Amino acid sequence: MDELMKLAQLDSPLWYRSLDGSGESLNLDEYTKTFPPCIGVKPNHFVTEATRATGTVIINSLALMEALMDVNQWTEMFPWNIGRASTLDVISSGMAGNRNGALQVMQAEFQVLSPMVPVRQVKFIRYCKQHGQDMWAVVDVSVDAIFHGIRGNTNLNCRRLPSGCIVQNMPNGCSKVTWVEHTEYDENVIHNLYQPLLRSGLAFGAQKWVANLQRQCELFATIRSSMASSGDNSALSANNKSIVMLAQRMTRSFCTGVCATVHKWEVVQSSDNTKLMMRKSMGNPGEPPRVIMSATTTVWMPVLPHHLLEFLQNEKMRSHWDVLSQDGPMQQMLQIPKGQDPGNSICLLSTSAPASSANQSSVLILQDTCTDTSGSLIVHAAVETTSMNIVVNSGDSSSIAILPSGFAIVPDCYSDSNRSENGNEGHRGGGRSGSLLTVGFQILVNNLPAAKLTMESVDTVKSLIARTLQGIKSGLQCS
Repeated sequence: MDELMKLAQLDSPLWYRSLDGSGESLNLDEYTKTFPPCIGVKPNHFVTEATRATGTVIINSLALMEALMDVNQWTEMFPWNIGRASTLDVISSGMAGNRNGALQVMQAEFQVLSPMVPVRQVKFIRYCKQHGQDMWAVVDVSVDAIFHGIRGNTNLNCRRLPSGCIVQNMPNGCSKVTWVEHTEYDENVIHNLYQPLLRSGLAFGAQKWVANLQRQCELFATIRSSMASSGDNSALSANNKSIVMLAQRMTRSFCTGVCATVHKWEVVQSSDNTKLMMRKSMGNPGEPPRVIMSATTTVWMPVLPHHLLEFLQNEKMRSHWDVLSQDGPMQQMLQIPKGQDPGNSICLLSTSAPASSANQSSVLILQDTCTDTSGSLIVHAAVETTSMNIVVNSGDSSSIAILPSGFAIVPDCYSDSNRSENGNEGHRGGGRSGSLLTVGFQILVNNLPAAKLTMESVDTVKSLIARTLQGIKSGLQCS
């Protein structure tokens, strides 16, 4: 905790400001002089990633402390960043009715939405402490070495040095958050395309945690505000909340499918940039009892992230990549803003595609779009119209089966010189010239959970990915 508090001090010589001003990186020489090794000497093949970022969030410090110390709230707050997480042991739950002094052992899967970046599995202690009337801090530090010695755990590819956040209440109900992320990891397991992103801090660093926290807190504040309204708008607000809850579950499911977290996935095929996995759903709530395949690939695109996001959000351009749009453009039936940024919204789309048979139900498309300074996410799923009508009328959405597909967009973080041969212009954000686009599908491939996967199903899914990518490239007029 003392180390975290010192690292969070403003104007400290321990930090360098990044070139684009988005965050700070640790001065390792100064750090080594100031602090003794906390968890032992860094392995020779590990590299250091240490970043700091500050921002204002729409949440008070007590509520944020509760969210960080409650593993379910924590994973709900950061669905992009966290796969499976659990509390292994509660040493102290705090005192005086709050989380001051709370200490617990946790484990978590930290993820980047791409098959090119392995999930980081970390065991750590988390400690919460109040510093004065309006300031709180939460700190993590790895204890994998202890578990390794006791239980024989191996293959550690990451360890977490003192990391966490300092939260200070502000008069307007918001909080000022200073976030520090300090890890050591094996860079050899990271694909070359993603190494610059990790070094920038936009993959696992403080900038991403703060940006994601700001966006999620804005969403929760919007929900609270709408539900507190009265009069004619109150029913609409309740309807919106049901839709938002379904969209949140859809996005969470997409993230866990891309990264093969939470559920037990079996690898079917894996290459440099593509991974096909399957799992058997045994009738989990909100899922049909069938064989589900997850297909994920990542490619580099010579297009700036915001241009790629605009293209994928545009209903008129959707026919380039979405088979359901090829019989006519989709129409937006409903849009729910999730904050001030118009890029953050949930929408309901109707399709012109007719049902293929008299027995097939008509469908609507539920789409959730999230964007912040660390990247963007577009997730969509077909939902039967009858089921969606239940949700729109404030019904329970937890049992509605939904299988999401979507896109994750991040900047490539390469310098202009690295991409000069592509002839791109209009670079921004420190010379970012392109994007890393991850495409993910979850598809039912068999009605029987006990059935085996066929090569025909594998080829069909691979063909779907190839057609989708080719359609996007064609629509953007890039190769």
